[in-house]
Parts: sequence; C-alpha cells; structure tokens
Amino acid sequence: MSHSPVSAASPKSSVSPHTPAHAFLDQITTLDKNGDEITTVGFNRFGFDSEVPLDVLRSLYLRSHYVVSTNNISDVNDLDSEAAETIHAKFLQGHAAYQSKSIFHPDNQSISYTTLSRFPPVKLLPPNLRKRILVTGGAGFVGSHLVDRLMLLGHEVTVIDNFFTGSKTTVSHWIGHPNFEMVRHDVVEPFMIECDQIYHLACPASPPHYQFNAVKTIKTSFMGTLNMLGLAKRTKARWGHVNPIGPRACYDEGKRVAETLTYGFQRQDGVDVRVARIFNTYGPRMNPYDGRVVSNFIVQALKGEDMTVYGDGKQTRSFQYVHDLIDGLIALMNSDESRPVNIGNGDEFTIGEFAELVRDIVEKVQDQDGDVRARRVDIVYKDMPTDDPQKRRPDTTRAKETLKWQPRWTVRMGLEEMVRYYKAKMAEGSI
Repeated sequence: MSHSPVSAASPKSSVSPHTPAHAFLDQITTLDKNGDEITTVGFNRFGFDSEVPLDVLRSLYLRSHYVVSTNNISDVNDLDSEAAETIHAKFLQGHAAYQSKSIFHPDNQSISYTTLSRFPPVKLLPPNLRKRILVTGGAGFVGSHLVDRLMLLGHEVTVIDNFFTGSKTTVSHWIGHPNFEMVRHDVVEPFMIECDQIYHLACPASPPHYQFNAVKTIKTSFMGTLNMLGLAKRTKARWGHVNPIGPRACYDEGKRVAETLTYGFQRQDGVDVRVARIFNTYGPRMNPYDGRVVSNFIVQALKGEDMTVYGDGKQTRSFQYVHDLIDGLIALMNSDESRPVNIGNGDEFTIGEFAELVRDIVEKVQDQDGDVRARRVDIVYKDMPTDDPQKRRPDTTRAKETLKWQPRWTVRMGLEEMVRYYKAKMAEGSI
C-alpha cells in the first residue's frame, strides 16, 4: 500500500484574519515510506548526533515574505500581530519568532529586507563535542540544507562560496550568528582555516551552469579538490568529497579526476577521506531555472504552462529528497567507511509518469489553497537531447549495509513540500 502525506493547508477562502495562527499548526503531517509520521530528521549514529525536529528545519525554508502594497505602507506596522502571521502559519509551524519580516511590494516589484527577529535555537554543545566544520559551496542547494542541519546541531560552521550558482539568501538567516561565518571565496584559490571536518560541495551541478564555462568547471573539480585536500592534510581534518553523477564531459571527467586525487592523498599522506556519489536530488532552494526535470515540471505546472517531456517519456530516473541526502552525507562523514558510497533513492519513475505525478500534486496543492485553474496543463513531448541517459538508478547496498542509511521520504511527499516552496516564492515575486 502506498501512503501519501497529508499537507492540507486550508483554502484561502476559509482564512479569517482573526483565526489564531496555532489553528493551522496540525495541518502539515509528513509520513514516511512505512506510513509512520516523520517528526525529526537525522539520527544518533557513529558517535555523532544529527537529529533535529522537522518543524524547526522546515521553518527555515518553507516561508514567504509578507506581501504588502506600497499604497498601504501603514500595514507594515501591524506585521508582528498574530493576525498577520495567520496566512503564513502553514509554513512557519509555530516558529514565527525566528522568521524574517521582509516585505514584498508587488505593485512596484520591490522588497524590503530586514534581519531576523531572533536566530533559531541551536544546541549548546560542550567544547569536546562541538566541531569546527567547513562547507565549500555552502550557499548552494545541497550545501545550504547541510548548513542548516549543522547549525541547529550546535556546531561552528564556515561557508565558502563564490556565488556562481549559490545565493546568500539561502543562508542569510544565519548571518551574524556567533557559530556561523560566510566567506566569499573561490576554491580554485587556496584557503586557510582551522577545522575538524570539510564538506567539499563546491561545483556547479546542473548542465546549464557547468557547461557555461567548461574549463572553469574542470578547474573547480581539480584545483578546488587539491586545495581542500591540502587543507585537510595540514589540519588533519576529516574530508568529505561529493561526486554527483554527471552526463557531460567537463563535469564527469572533472569529478573522476577529483576522486582519483582524493584517494591519492589518502594513500600517500594518510588524509582521512570520505567520498559520496550523489544521485538525482530535489527539494526546496533548488534553482527553478537550472534545467533539471523536477524544477522544470513544477514551475511549468504552477504557471499553468504545458509540461515539456523530452523523448518518448520512457526513460527512467530515481529521485531522492534533500533531507535523505543530508542524513546520508552526515552518516558517511562520521562513519569509518572510506570507500565510495552511492547516496540516492532506488525508486524508479519513467519521466512520463513523473510528469503526471507532478501535475497531480500541483493540482492538489492549488485545490487546498483555493486557487482556480484556467485549464489543466498538458504534457507535451519534444525531441530527446544528445547523450541523455535512458536509465539512472543507484545501487545503494553499501550505504544500507555500512551506514544503516536508506531513504525515508517518498517522492510524492517531497514533491508536495517542494511545490509549496515554489508557490511561496512565486507569491513573493522571486519566480
């Protein structure tokens, strides 16, 4: 039996400005593959506690800015009231005190940013348990979710990113926190810092980005890896290298040589290394225009545009939700497994089936929110791009056996959360 999550936010027509915000708090319930409710992500394994409440983590990305017309600027003074929070309660899950009060003015397409009222609560760790962790590419899609998790766990986190594909807004809610530091830096250049663990995530991962400057992509893969391995050697930090599976030469070969370099440092210099091979991942903060199938389908469906499938739709893909990936990366980093580990979801969909699933979930969310569709979007088929693989499914046996890790989130469950994220971004004018 398949289980789908209940994420039933009330339709807009039923929202009263006098309804208490807590009235919505029981309306987002997430079920795992066995039908059990997910209330936390992470686990206490290999001597490292990575468990955090899902509602706290979710409050960091499932939120939108307030939408206020510049003609009603006096309304801004009332934004801290309970009534003003009501419409966002389904995203905030009772953590409004830790949210940005940024204001979007749709009539002139402007936004007023402000700092957080208060940082989200983080664990108070004793010095012997608190680690100094460097995350390269930490302002990107995957990196920002890893940063959120590590910060909530109470560790000291430094992010370096050149913002080629990353964005400050993904981690802006931590800027100013005493445990957090953000540095604009390109990993192609050496970087000096004292740290205990290095998560090396810096490299463009979507075809439009890594093909934009193929030479730069190869340099990032090789020189960035070389510099970070040198840092790990000097500081005796544990080093985690991420090797997403890529179909294009500048990306694929760059990752291949980076992995070779990683094991060279392990054998020659005794560097403590971990290598994760990441398969298709999706979730909030994914760039909506990066050319990936999940973001393409969701944005097209939300905008009422026909959904584009390339080829006959029979090619298969497997998709993992970003929270499962972060669980896997943290488990690998703190385990004793130094061999390459595939981290992905083995549940396969044809692209045609996946397009229909996305359309159904977008319609479900729109119906829950009381949105009226002009028409049902169609699924259209176009010519297949060159070198597009027919099948991409990971063998995650090693992760299951050595890390005791396997995906918890169903594709349907993750898609619904991602649809709500993109819908909120569209409401604030970001998409």
